[in-house]
Amino acid sequence: MAQNIVRALTIDVEKGGWEKSRGFVMHDVPMPQLDEKKNPDDALSVILKMKYAGVCGSDRGLWYRSAFKDMVHQSLAREGKTLRITGHEFVGEIVEVGSMVERLYHDQDEKNPAKIKVGSLVSGDSHVTCGRCYQCRLGEEHVCLNEAILGISTDGIFAEYVKIPAKNLWAVDERRVRPEIAAIYDPFGNAVHACSVADFRGQRVAVFGVGPIGMFAILLLRNFGAAKIIAIDTNAKNLKIAKELGAHETILVEGGDKEREWEHDPEVIDRIMELTYGKGVDVSMEMAGPASSLNNCIQSTRRGGHVVVFGIKDGSVTIPNFSRMIVVRGLTLHGIIGREIFRTWQTAQRMLSDTRNGIQDAIWNVILKKGEGTVLNFSTFTPEGFEKALNEHPKIAFTMSN
Repeated sequence: MAQNIVRALTIDVEKGGWEKSRGFVMHDVPMPQLDEKKNPDDALSVILKMKYAGVCGSDRGLWYRSAFKDMVHQSLAREGKTLRITGHEFVGEIVEVGSMVERLYHDQDEKNPAKIKVGSLVSGDSHVTCGRCYQCRLGEEHVCLNEAILGISTDGIFAEYVKIPAKNLWAVDERRVRPEIAAIYDPFGNAVHACSVADFRGQRVAVFGVGPIGMFAILLLRNFGAAKIIAIDTNAKNLKIAKELGAHETILVEGGDKEREWEHDPEVIDRIMELTYGKGVDVSMEMAGPASSLNNCIQSTRRGGHVVVFGIKDGSVTIPNFSRMIVVRGLTLHGIIGREIFRTWQTAQRMLSDTRNGIQDAIWNVILKKGEGTVLNFSTFTPEGFEKALNEHPKIAFTMSN
C-alpha cells in the first residue's frame, strides 16, 4: 500500500456541463487513507482492494446524464469538490481496518468463514446511513433521513482502492456465491426487497421493465410461487432473456409518438386483460422508470391489487383520474428504495446459495453470459468499449484484476 495514486472512474461537474456531456473519465485520485486523528470516523472504516464491480442502471443514468443531477451537484457542493467517483456495486478484499472495526463488526465465531477482517472478501450496501435519525432508530435504515449513496452523493467504488464504512459491509463466502455474483448482491437485493412487500403465492404478476433487476425479480417470483409472470419491455432481446428466465408471457411495447409521455398504452393493457381473463394482474411491478410505465402498471392491476414502484427517473409523474384509478379501485402502492439492511441481504444470500433453485446459475449463464463480453477489464477501460457493452448487454461488470 505504498502507492499514493489510484485509478478511478469519475464525473467532473465543471467540465462539459451536465446536459452537454456524458460518460465517465478515468482519473488519477489520491490513495484512500485511514487517518483517525484527522477523521475520527476512520476508526469505523476499512480500505478495500476492489476485485469486481457491477454496473447498475443508475450508473447508466449517470453515464447518459438522465438521472441524479441534483444529488450529485448538491453533494459535491457540500464537500467543496467537483469530481465524483462513480459506482456502488462491488466485491473487494479488506486490506486495512480502523481501530474500532474488529470490536464492533468482526464475527468472533472461528467456524464462520465470512468475517469483517483484513484478508476477508466482502460486498456491501450502497446506502451509507446515519444510524441516528428516527428511521434508523426504528430499524428502517433503507429510508434513512441523512443517507448518502455510493457513487452518487458520496464517492463510490469504481476505483482500484476505496474507503468504506465497515457497517456497510457483508462478508462473502466464495464457496456459496461466486465473486462475480457477489459483486451484484446490491441490485439483486433490490429485487428481493421488491418481491417481499406482497404475497406472490399463486398470483398473476406483470413486470414492467426487464432490465437486470426486472430479470432478477422474475427468477425470484418463480421461486416465490407466482402463478403467471408477464414481462413487458421495449427491448425484444431483454424479453427473450426474460422468457428464458421463467416469464410465462412477454409483451413488446412499441415506441409511439405519444403527445403526452405519461399516457398509458391501451394495447398493452388490452393484452394483459386478455391474459388475465379480464381481471387484471394481482401485482404489477414498475421496474423501468418512465411515467407511462407507472400508468401502465396502475391500469393493468385488478381492483384491490398491489403496485410495486421501483423504477427511478428524474421528473414529475401525472396519474390521470387519480381518485378513481387508485382510491376507488383500492390499489396499494409500495415505494421501493434500496434494500432492508441487512434483512434483505440475508434472504438474497440464501436464495443465491441454494443450488437447487438455479438462480445463481441463471444469473451467471444467462444474464452475465458466463462473462463473455459482460465482464470488462477495468485497467483497459475505454468510453467506447464501455458504452458498447452497456448497450449490448442487460448487465455488465468490471474485473479489477490485471
